[in-house]
Amino acid sequence: MNKTVEVLPDQSALVARALELILSELKTAIEQRGRFTIALSGGSTPKPLYEAIASQKLPWDKIHVFWGDERFVPPDHPDSNELMSRRAWLDRVDIPAANIHAVPTLEAEPGLAAAKYEQHLQEFFKSSPGEFPSLDVILLGMGDDAHTASLFPHTEALKVGDRLITVGNKDGNPRITFTYPFINSAGSVIFLVAGANKRPALAQVFAPVADDFTYPSRLIQPQGKLCWLLDAAAGLELQP
Repeated sequence: MNKTVEVLPDQSALVARALELILSELKTAIEQRGRFTIALSGGSTPKPLYEAIASQKLPWDKIHVFWGDERFVPPDHPDSNELMSRRAWLDRVDIPAANIHAVPTLEAEPGLAAAKYEQHLQEFFKSSPGEFPSLDVILLGMGDDAHTASLFPHTEALKVGDRLITVGNKDGNPRITFTYPFINSAGSVIFLVAGANKRPALAQVFAPVADDFTYPSRLIQPQGKLCWLLDAAAGLELQP
């Protein structure tokens, strides 16, 4: 694993740096494999990044978009990560509908949605059960409890090591989420973390010793590149 930590002056600088990294990975992936795969995160921090991507002139037909986690709500629900991503980026560019790989949240129950999304990923990547395909980029955020995607502290989702997708739980509300081994199979994982409220969690995530199940972001140790992008408020105590 190639790990880097960058502390940027503010959120706009964080977004600019994230855009730079994504465009670099996109260029390499398309040159080498003819397509670029990216998994998006929800929350407020990545929204301006998605808006920035939408302003680029890119080969949209070669870009495939997934989601690292999603609330178990309809895709037009205000809490939907898909809805936010579509408004900020996907509905504003000429990307083929077939290249948008949304979580099937209209299934009868979360377990079915997770199973269906996993099957879709296996078919897309032509992988077998038990294999972990590699996305080019997975974008992640981190909560002030050190959760990432929908991998929350001391929840059953953290114990799932043999599947791509599982059901996460946030205060009794189900979510569909990538498992940590699937995240760790990525070519590049980029964390976007902003705000002073994240400092205590970051201190534990970066500590030499701490409990992974209390601070789930510690479990993210990808086979490829791991880049933490922090704004100054979040990274104050980590600056040299």
